[in-house]
Amino acid sequence: MGKVNVKQFVGQFIGLVLLFGLALFLPAATLAWPAGWIFLILFFGFFLGVNLWLFKNNPGLIQERMQFGASDQKGWDRVLFSVLLLLPFAWLIFMSFDARLHWSPLPFWSQILGGLLLLFSFYLFFLTFRENSYLSTVVRIQKDRGHKVISSGPYHYVRHPMYTGMLVFFISTPLLLGSAYGILFGLLIVLLVARRAVLEERSLRQELDGYDAYMSQVKYRFIPHLW
Repeated sequence: MGKVNVKQFVGQFIGLVLLFGLALFLPAATLAWPAGWIFLILFFGFFLGVNLWLFKNNPGLIQERMQFGASDQKGWDRVLFSVLLLLPFAWLIFMSFDARLHWSPLPFWSQILGGLLLLFSFYLFFLTFRENSYLSTVVRIQKDRGHKVISSGPYHYVRHPMYTGMLVFFISTPLLLGSAYGILFGLLIVLLVARRAVLEERSLRQELDGYDAYMSQVKYRFIPHLW
């Protein structure tokens, strides 16, 4: 099952809360931003909830996901992962300025829709966490953890359900925060995620037994019947 370094987890959690809070509220120049607080509460509520579930059911996955880099991480992924680690914070900062300066305001009903879609993205993330014990933050073949192909649950419909959840997340968050331009910025991040998925699949086809056959069975990467 594996053990979790609790001190490391708590440190990373606190650091993440601070970074998200600063990215949202410093550019906004106010703490009186209800949408920003709703996003933080929903995001970190889910973060804590899914990790408490993993503590009980799959602690090895928590420990794996706390490693931001590994000796067997693919070289191209070191570059892409670093960019994808930084861009979401730039995205949050941009949307905070947008909400403050009203560059691309959205109607209230779209913010409600954004909140509902955000919850749906969390549901997709949970289904993926529940099904895949090899859901590392970095692209590597986890021989040390008995890496094998997962084809059940959401993986029966798309090859990268975590990335499907990210697509919904990067659309829903700008809706909730009231930033139309944030949707465009988010979709640019999704394009990088899509590129990562293509490169990841090349590695999996070459190095993970059965992945080639899995790709022939599940045709779509992110969205059934589309891509």
